[in-house]
Amino acid sequence: MSDSLDDTDRHLLSLLQADAREPAATLARKLGVARTTVVARIARLERDGVIAGYGVRLGQRLEHAAVRAYCGLSVAPKAGAAVVRALERLPEVEELSAVSGQYDYMLALRCETNEQLDALLDRIGLIEGIQHTHTSVVLSRKIDRRSAVPPGQAQGGPD
Repeated sequence: MSDSLDDTDRHLLSLLQADAREPAATLARKLGVARTTVVARIARLERDGVIAGYGVRLGQRLEHAAVRAYCGLSVAPKAGAAVVRALERLPEVEELSAVSGQYDYMLALRCETNEQLDALLDRIGLIEGIQHTHTSVVLSRKIDRRSAVPPGQAQGGPD
């Protein structure tokens, strides 16, 4: 993998994070480079593992309607792998991270209703090896940098 990304690579990545379906010609215009340069850079970033894949980002209607929560899990020694496998089968689990501190794992959950979240937490609590859970429901998101543009670079506006 390449050791460092230059400013053009970082800007290209931020544009792709905002809209991975953006045509190479449009990306090239926003970056001020040739279309062939954009195609070659994307190919290199994919080959080097910087770009691992492309996905779907939910629209505002679904995102705002969601009930989101973070759940800390304390897991019995040697039960981690089995717990991870069980959690992988739950589509409401958006992210699972091993963490330091009070909990062994932190889950990011997204459900459609409070009732669905309640039932999900019951199912999670029944997973063999989970000793304790602590859940906090997200009331509102104050900062969201999941697809942020690197500092000092403005998001590409209408051309």
